[in-house]
Amino acid sequence: MKLFTNTSYIKNLFLLALLLLGSTAFAQEEEEEEKKKITFSGSVDAYYRTNFNGLNSVVPIVEGGEEIGEISPSAPGSSFANNSGFALGMVNLIAGYEGEKVGFVADLVFGPRGEDAVFNDSGPTSIINQLYVYWNVSDKVTLTLGNWNTFLGYEVISPVANFNYSTSYMFSYGPFSHNGLKADFDLGNDWSAMVAIMNQTDFTSASRQSDFSFGAQIGYAGQFLNFLYGKQGADKIVNDGAIVEPDIQGLFQVDYTGGFNFGEDFFLGINATYQDTGDVGFDEDTPSDLGFWGAALYPQYTFSETFTLGLRGEYFQEVGDFGAIGTGVEDSSVFAVTLSGNVTIGKYLRIIPEIRFDNASDDSFLFVNKDLETSKNLSSFLLAAVFAF
Repeated sequence: MKLFTNTSYIKNLFLLALLLLGSTAFAQEEEEEEKKKITFSGSVDAYYRTNFNGLNSVVPIVEGGEEIGEISPSAPGSSFANNSGFALGMVNLIAGYEGEKVGFVADLVFGPRGEDAVFNDSGPTSIINQLYVYWNVSDKVTLTLGNWNTFLGYEVISPVANFNYSTSYMFSYGPFSHNGLKADFDLGNDWSAMVAIMNQTDFTSASRQSDFSFGAQIGYAGQFLNFLYGKQGADKIVNDGAIVEPDIQGLFQVDYTGGFNFGEDFFLGINATYQDTGDVGFDEDTPSDLGFWGAALYPQYTFSETFTLGLRGEYFQEVGDFGAIGTGVEDSSVFAVTLSGNVTIGKYLRIIPEIRFDNASDDSFLFVNKDLETSKNLSSFLLAAVFAF
């Protein structure tokens, strides 16, 4: 047998083996690091709701032995959590990648709450709540392209990030989502800014018109002033066979969202907003002064690691016959108080008991009592379970 006597050859083989082993280990570590950057999260929620002084069941309207309609159970004019009895919220599945420079978020929703959130989409895109990619151009600038949930308002679509399970009127009639391009800026010393160019609000997959909407935000230490402007109607319509270009004004909304901590246990959230929809009609008889304004306070007190009690007090004022409150009377208003508890069970589950009182300035067809009469007020109880992972 011939033995290797060339020591340099043996050294080179040894070094090559070390290099291969090292590169393989490095590749495995890099692959594991990349895998860790792909994250999966989400939530599941359901609830039970009943009215104390309102209708809780569907009442069919029959004439001549035929059903010609029905009276629905009473519910506030705000979005989500309006069904009586045991009801479903939504399944929310979120995948994301957070790299040093680039990343993405894919946020899918299934169920009634999700369907309400993406109400302007149908088909395959009707389950997409958010879908965007982003690029950290520098430590101070981030560009985002795609569809993202709105930057206006104190509340959000997902019940995981809300203290109350039901939502406010201001959130319900502001935008839910935007599709476009935005730039976020870290200005230093707790200051931030954002500018965006977007499609018509709440059309999450594609644009329905040629005019863009514009958004802006300025923030300081958790306080945000938000702006939105853009036409929200079609450029052209076909009316009785003729092409009509309606004179649609741009929707304008200004919104303040913030909050303050008073000690370790007490927090006060604040939201105030004003929206002018502009002229959304096609003839001279349609009012051009539609919109709303309102304000809400969100005091919350933490009693322990597992229990927090919070209140939402909201005043919502319509401009013209905006239609959110359901009175059919111009310049109607509503004062709504929602008392919610947050009970944390383990790491993932949150139980939310909630009592809500809505008091409108005029009788609302949304508030129907057990005698099938319209009313100015509605009181209800809700118990929700939110599982987040």
